[in-house]
Amino acid sequence: MKINFHGKNIWFDKHRYDEAEKRFYEGANGPAAQQQQVAAPVQQVKVTNGDDADDDDIDLFGSDEEDEEAELIKQERLEAYAAKKAKKPTVIAKSSILLDVKPWDDETDMAKLEECVRTVQMDGLLWGASKLVPVGYGIKKLQINCVVEDDKVGTDILEEEITKFEDYVQSVDVAAFNKI
Repeated sequence: MKINFHGKNIWFDKHRYDEAEKRFYEGANGPAAQQQQVAAPVQQVKVTNGDDADDDDIDLFGSDEEDEEAELIKQERLEAYAAKKAKKPTVIAKSSILLDVKPWDDETDMAKLEECVRTVQMDGLLWGASKLVPVGYGIKKLQINCVVEDDKVGTDILEEEITKFEDYVQSVDVAAFNKI
């Protein structure tokens, strides 16, 4: 029985509740751990003081000779790994970029605009296919594809170089960017 006395719970017959809880869990989980240990035999282990002469043969901390051998093996493995890695060609990260180059108006010479865009040459830049796409009101934009090496050419540099042709180019947008 539990009684609330000035904000504190007082348990009368708490031992009965504890015993009932113990029986409940024993029934749910099988016999108690004490009953299971009765069946297991206890084995005696003999402890010695270390008087045996065999203890001198064991080197717990290793010897310097083994450390030198391990260091030589480690060095040989590192050299073999470096040689193997040197033979392997490095993968160059490339991206395919689709640019939208927009002219000022419908009177802009689009053939000249494309010619100007293709004059932009950089190490790691390769121009691909292009087409004229209608925007509206007779204005067409140039969609041109290029492949770039990520370490050498960035989209911001590319946009900057193309927008230098102020007579033809109003703006440049990246329509698609895909890693290869």
